[in-house]
Amino acid sequence: MKTELFNDNFQNYKRYNIPKAQLVIADIPYNIGNNFYGSNPMWYKGGDSKNGESKLAGKAAFNTDFNFNIAEYFHFCNRLLKKEPAKSNGRGKSSDAPCMIVFCAFEQMQMVIKYAEKHGFKHNIPLIFCKNYSPQVLKANMRVCGATEYALLLYREKLPKFRNDGHMIFNWFDGGPEEEWGRSYYNNGTYMMWKRDSAKDYPKIHPAQKPVNLLKRLIEIFTDPGDVVIDPCAGSGTTLRAAMELGRSSYGFEVSKEFYKKSKEEMLLYVPDPQMNITDFPEVMP
Repeated sequence: MKTELFNDNFQNYKRYNIPKAQLVIADIPYNIGNNFYGSNPMWYKGGDSKNGESKLAGKAAFNTDFNFNIAEYFHFCNRLLKKEPAKSNGRGKSSDAPCMIVFCAFEQMQMVIKYAEKHGFKHNIPLIFCKNYSPQVLKANMRVCGATEYALLLYREKLPKFRNDGHMIFNWFDGGPEEEWGRSYYNNGTYMMWKRDSAKDYPKIHPAQKPVNLLKRLIEIFTDPGDVVIDPCAGSGTTLRAAMELGRSSYGFEVSKEFYKKSKEEMLLYVPDPQMNITDFPEVMP
């Protein structure tokens, strides 16, 4: 099993000889530029609007929020995903076909579907993540605050590999009350609750960081141990950490030197289960 993070743009993938992936999963930039912190207390000193603006006021969280090339993104994903198997696994069984999961803003969904279709991903399933909190605290007394996130499950022709453990998988993921966080079952269905990572378990590196346990659940559903997972917009490295903990090989690209460094030194500094061979983790060895 390998875990590799590259401080490079995913468009330069050819130089790294990366194996084909079963799953490509990424949180693409929302292209909101200088408005990233506009509804976040980080725009103000100490998080209090009475204290004046902080150094983050009017700034983007990362440069790619201005110029992310979604056409190049899908070209990359199409080249790096495994081909669909020629045969199915029999009636009533999912195939071993690969798939993509793209986290995106609600307003981006139609654009993502459009570009996905151009690159052969003809089918999609919307995923909705309901959180029990919202970062949009400013002007909360004057507007409805967003507490949802969105993603698209994209695949070509055959339904992708699907490991549901005998339970229906809902297309919504619930925030739920804190005492009920974890995996829940309802009417023979299962969903993973959106729980923020505990600071003692996982470092906070990126302003748009996705919870490791949520990513682990998605990876569990659409891959098997030993499969390859790729994150073209790795950010904090949570996708790679989730794959690492589940025994999947993973590869990621991150253009920011700051996020890359923190991811390597903090998020991916993971000690595997003692039953695993430490030589399988060359990137996390001291």
